[in-house]
Amino acid sequence: MSKDTISNLITLIRNADMAKKETVRIPSTNITESVVKILLTEGFIENVRKHQENQKNFLILTLRYRKTQKGIYRTRTFLKRISRPSLRIYSKYQRIPKILGGIGIVILSTSRGIMTDREARLQRIGGEILCYVW
Repeated sequence: MSKDTISNLITLIRNADMAKKETVRIPSTNITESVVKILLTEGFIENVRKHQENQKNFLILTLRYRKTQKGIYRTRTFLKRISRPSLRIYSKYQRIPKILGGIGIVILSTSRGIMTDREARLQRIGGEILCYVW
């Protein structure tokens, strides 16, 4: 595990999604809790619960899946890290990109906390682009 908690979060979710796991255990920090809360409200994950083990806090995420006539299949969640510790990417609110014409979301770190691109445009705030989710 590296010191970049957002990259760890994205990698753990992506690996669990490709391995068709139902749950993912992620180390809990304030930043990961904020990002997971956004993923939950936008519908990219199904459920979140906190778990404590040996004085360490973890978030247990339940990944989203759909049931069809042929059986259960997992909806693919694509996550891409944009700004990283060695190269920070900042954007004004006018230049925040739209992912897939607005279907995907951009998660930003602003002066008013971590929020989606839609919230940042409404509040007219720019910030650091953390990741794309679609």
